Amino acid sequence: MEPGEGPGALGLHGDEEIIEVVELGPPGPDDLAEEMEDVDFEDEGAEEPDAEAWESEDDEGVEDGMESQDDSEVTFSLHSASVFCVSLDPKTNTLAVTGGEDDKAFVWRVSDGELLFECSGHKDSVTCAGFSHDSVFVATGDMSGLIKVWRVDAKEEVWSFEVGDLEWMEWHPQAHVLLAGTADGNTWMWKIPSGDCKTFQGPACPATCGRILPDGKRAVVGYEDGTMRIWDLKQGTSLHVLKGQDGHQDPLTCVASNQDGSLIMTGSVDCHAKLVNSATGKVVCVFKMESVAPKAPIGEGEEAESNSVESLGFCNVMPLAAVGYLDGTLAIYDLSTQSLRHKCQHESGIVQLLWEESSAVVYTCSLDGAVRLWDARSGKIISEYRGHSAEILDFAVNKDASIVVTTSGDHQAKVFCVQRPDR
Repeated sequence: MEPGEGPGALGLHGDEEIIEVVELGPPGPDDLAEEMEDVDFEDEGAEEPDAEAWESEDDEGVEDGMESQDDSEVTFSLHSASVFCVSLDPKTNTLAVTGGEDDKAFVWRVSDGELLFECSGHKDSVTCAGFSHDSVFVATGDMSGLIKVWRVDAKEEVWSFEVGDLEWMEWHPQAHVLLAGTADGNTWMWKIPSGDCKTFQGPACPATCGRILPDGKRAVVGYEDGTMRIWDLKQGTSLHVLKGQDGHQDPLTCVASNQDGSLIMTGSVDCHAKLVNSATGKVVCVFKMESVAPKAPIGEGEEAESNSVESLGFCNVMPLAAVGYLDGTLAIYDLSTQSLRHKCQHESGIVQLLWEESSAVVYTCSLDGAVRLWDARSGKIISEYRGHSAEILDFAVNKDASIVVTTSGDHQAKVFCVQRPDR
């Protein structure tokens, strides 16, 4: 978007324009950020109009009534540009880490928004951030591939490393081990803080998404060429490869596994979600969105109009899976019958979805700036929370599902207390 046309265009087209802006990077915050690579954030002269454009966008949001209600309890506003990512510390759920387009990452208290410390030294948009399984360390990664790890109690940096352009990053579920995927197709694994390193070479295209399986011994990685690999982390070997007809026809956008790691689900720009047996590497079934119109032969500039799978996840307490699409469809699939159970429609695209840990409730955040809770058994909406004046780009839910923390294009992170009538 040209800085000059931003505010005016947003005023004219409302939600439609916001959807257009975000669709330039279908798979999510990492890729959203990637689209901005050609903007020189280092150039001080360029920063000024950019900041003005964002401010005007916020004003437009107020005019459109987007900010007319604010259901949040706490607002964290130290970021000066879009906030791309958020994670909660797993042990206590009292701390959040957020990273943004302002090349900054902050660790702060969820209860009052109080800053604990800044994860300084990044030189590009911080698109990945997360705590280790025991909340001892926090890792932050920027788009250029600089990854830093901080010891939370000492508030000090203990390790850093530079890889190629970063696509995703994840901590091991049981150890101080960090995994990251890069644009050159490699997946990196480090022991923290020693820095012992191993790489898993994928195809010569970006490793777009990845997830360590619950057994801690394997990882599933999706690639831009539509392939998926299951890696043995200890041996460094590829256990299974899904490609061709078994793989996806377009880049993978997201991967998830069920609680025991026996099933993997992959989502792609091709609008398909594939259910895979992790032991055999075989596709169990393919979920296709019936309503998705075939791609019309349109000009290159308009291809962002197409639909895609943006996020997916498994329910822990029932054999259900949820798939969120860029056209605003939340599909709840029944795994035992491999059929569509519910279609929950949003007016704008779904950015991410998360299941509650111990119930059949799924949370969605979308481009209209709202968080919604859905009962997956009935397909009905439970509640909706608003407060952002721009699209939500990431969110996290705490263990007992009492708090949701969101990040947004409006430069803010917000904490919502989730009131549920059935509790």
